[in-house]
Amino acid sequence: MSTYIRKEADKVPEPTLRRLPWYLSNIKLMKEKGEQYVSSTQISKEINIDASQIAKDLSYVNISGRTRVGYNIDALIEVLESFLGFTNMHKAFLFGVGSLGGALLRDSGLQHFGLEIVAAFDVNPELVGKDLDGIPIFHSDDFEAKMKEYDVNIGVLTVPINIAQEITNKMVDGGIKAVWNFTPFRIRVPENIVVQNTSLYAHLAVMFNRLNFNEK
Repeated sequence: MSTYIRKEADKVPEPTLRRLPWYLSNIKLMKEKGEQYVSSTQISKEINIDASQIAKDLSYVNISGRTRVGYNIDALIEVLESFLGFTNMHKAFLFGVGSLGGALLRDSGLQHFGLEIVAAFDVNPELVGKDLDGIPIFHSDDFEAKMKEYDVNIGVLTVPINIAQEITNKMVDGGIKAVWNFTPFRIRVPENIVVQNTSLYAHLAVMFNRLNFNEK
């Protein structure tokens, strides 16, 4: 299996990391259509991103293409999946089994991108002690004990906004190293903790604003 080589001293820009999965998804679609090679220009036509930007983004994974032919699709898929961490399974705990949390527990597609939610935590007596699609739901007070049982370093935060910081503090104190935050609350964490904010409401606000602007 081939592995990627990241340029020393290069920290990949976040916009590049956000775009690379788009390239990967579209490259996989091209493979399904029988394509064996793909160029930056072809990807550009599919996702409307400048070909020079795509080439620059792909330079971070140090895969070389053939002149006038492009990249070997199988090799590019393998390298991108390895580079993005999708080939290694990362285990996570989810906190807050509401409508959004429940949807994430049911989303088996996450495992295709390297994330396995192995357990969830809540305080609702109607949920605690039950399974959701085979994933056990524990009481939030059991978090520290379960950290000793599971090899987990990621926490998925889908709790109500008023307890977001409290639960974050509990996660960090218990040994969680990265937080995927789905709440609109900007949690505060120590510098060594990785945080990815994914607020659906913030994206809604942007979409509504653009929609209203276009309708004027």
